[in-house]
Amino acid sequence: MSELLMPKATAVWLVDNTALTFEQIAAFCGLHDLEVQGIADGEVAVGIRGLDPITNDQLTRDEIVRCEQDKSLHLNLSAPSTKVPQRARRARYTPVSKRQDRPNAIAWLIKNYPELNDAQIGKLLGTTKSTITAVRERTHWNTQNISPHDPLLLGICSESELLEELRKARKRQEREEKKAAREAAKKAAAKLAASEAAAASAPVAPAAPEPVAEPAPAIQPASAPEPAPEPAPEPAPEPTPEPTPEPSADSAFGERHGDSSE
Repeated sequence: MSELLMPKATAVWLVDNTALTFEQIAAFCGLHDLEVQGIADGEVAVGIRGLDPITNDQLTRDEIVRCEQDKSLHLNLSAPSTKVPQRARRARYTPVSKRQDRPNAIAWLIKNYPELNDAQIGKLLGTTKSTITAVRERTHWNTQNISPHDPLLLGICSESELLEELRKARKRQEREEKKAAREAAKKAAAKLAASEAAAASAPVAPAAPEPVAEPAPAIQPASAPEPAPEPAPEPAPEPTPEPTPEPSADSAFGERHGDSSE
């Protein structure tokens, strides 16, 4: 919502040119009722020239007439007919007397607040990224004479600006840490799912068949004991052959019985 321009000058014009009450004018201009009464009495805003809110499109004649007829109503600020262009953001200006101290301030911020990126340091000190990189990498032409100095003490930036940039840097770090944690969790979940899928697709070796128990022999009813088998008869001994008598001379030529005459 747009704001009223020059509220005291507008109040002076409304007091002089309308029949609005002090309360209505005070509510519209953001003033106190007694202050508007002092303007009417000539004790406040002496020498201030009234500003017509109708000519600068902040109020319409119909709105004034409507509120003059009903004292309980309040004036409504008109919407601007034209857009006021926003002022472009310019680079921070550093006085010439303090520009030689910027490398020292850059070194101090890099040393004490490493969470600040180059864009934030450049915004705080009104310097370029190439200068910040040169100081960070110690390639600056005056590196041997650079010594860290607090930019607050040097008057290059204010404490509120430094705290605001630190808050943004820490918030950015928290977002990056949360993002890294989410990425790690996703990778772990994907790895676990891949291992489970590989285990499910691997062929399963058939299990060895369990041995089948043989059925126990049926129990036969008790019966009379069988007679013990008779021993087999021993074979008769073979007759031992008698020794053959050796032949003698008598058996070979016949026995001699007595004399030949017999």
